Amino acid sequence: MAKNKTHLDRKIQNYIDDLFADIGGSQELFDMKEELSTNLKEKIADYKSRGLKEDEAFKEAVISMGDLNGLVDDMRKHGREEAKKSVYSTKAARISTAGLIAGTVLVLFGFFNSLMLFFMDVPNVAVVGPLIFIVAGGALLTYSVLTRKTSKRYAMNKIRASLYALAMGIMLFSFYVAGSSGFATGEMFTAISSFMIFFIAGIGLFLGLVLTGTNRRKDD
Repeated sequence: MAKNKTHLDRKIQNYIDDLFADIGGSQELFDMKEELSTNLKEKIADYKSRGLKEDEAFKEAVISMGDLNGLVDDMRKHGREEAKKSVYSTKAARISTAGLIAGTVLVLFGFFNSLMLFFMDVPNVAVVGPLIFIVAGGALLTYSVLTRKTSKRYAMNKIRASLYALAMGIMLFSFYVAGSSGFATGEMFTAISSFMIFFIAGIGLFLGLVLTGTNRRKDD
């Protein structure tokens, strides 16, 4: 996702890509590359903190990783097997599908319940209540979409996808809590202050994830 990569980021990416250059793409290979990239960055940062220059730190970090030929061979064998599998035959795909369905149901349930209450003689704060299901559904949909492997993109790491879902949930919750507190107190400043706290936290987390993300697109 992040396109403005530093020279070091590109150097690490090129090194890892060269290691696995003759291996067919797979979800496992993508995850392995992400893990190696993270480990290299941590080691480089450690060596730089000891006074080494960036190029020297990179060389030392690569050396400290040891011989990766065994890992490359394992991924090569796995890649041949993985290429024969259908994208949608995995357990992860079924879980993602279930999440998409459940998330959609939650969103629709919250929307139609609020719509029904809107036309009934009930307080506005009660109308807002069912919208909490949209918050939960939106977060679940976000996680399910990001962890779904397609013919063009690899699935996102589950921890990272969970953080995206959390960010989306917090942002949606900011609208919910603004409506609830605003109607409950009748004070606009209460609604705005409630909205501001949660929305800023959510958008901050979301932007942090976007700016530190990696490209999940499969190589053609």
